[in-house]
Amino acid sequence: MKNISETEDIKIPSNVKVNIKGRIIEVEGPRGKLQRDLQHVNVDLKVLKTKKGDIIHIVVWHGNRRQVACLRTIKSSILNLIKGVTQGFLYKMRLVYAHFPINCIISDGKSVEIRNFLGEKIVRRVNMLEGVTISESTGQKDELTLQGNDINNVSQSAASIKNSCLVRNKDIRKFLDGIYVSEKTVVEELPDA
Repeated sequence: MKNISETEDIKIPSNVKVNIKGRIIEVEGPRGKLQRDLQHVNVDLKVLKTKKGDIIHIVVWHGNRRQVACLRTIKSSILNLIKGVTQGFLYKMRLVYAHFPINCIISDGKSVEIRNFLGEKIVRRVNMLEGVTISESTGQKDELTLQGNDINNVSQSAASIKNSCLVRNKDIRKFLDGIYVSEKTVVEELPDA
C-alpha cells in the first residue's frame, strides 16, 4: 500500500553547516568537511529553519515499502556524516595469534604491512582509504587504531585489513589467527550538556 508521504527530520547541531544541492549533501563541522551523493534515491531533502534550530527534512512521496525503507537509511547516513565532522570515528583492531607473532609495520599512517602471518613469508600490504590514518596503540600491545571522519572509509579500511589475513586450507575453528575489530568508538566525546 502506498502512502501519500513519509517524512523524517534530523536536528542539525549548532556547530555544523549543511548544504544540500540536487541531493548532494555537504556537511561541514569542526573536524572537517564531508560530502555524500544521494542522487540514486528518490527523496526530497531540504534544510528548514525553525525556532528550535535548523533541521533536515526528508520526504518520500507516494513510496512503496522499499522506497520508504530507504528513508531511514538516508537518515542514518546523514547522521553518520554529522557525527563524523563533530566527533570522528575510531576503530580498534587486535592482532590475534597462537604461535607465530604477527608483525605490523605502519608507513606514514597511510598503509600497513603485515608480516609473519601463520609463519608465511608473504608480505601483505594494505593501503588506507582517503582520510583514514592508522597507528599503533600506545596503551595496548598488538593493537592498531584506525581513525577518520568518514565511517564508510574507516570501516572499509578495517575490513580490508581483516580480509588480508584470512586463514586458508586449514580448520578455521582451530586456527583463529588474524586481525579483528575489537572496538568501534569515536575520536572525541561530546561534552555533556
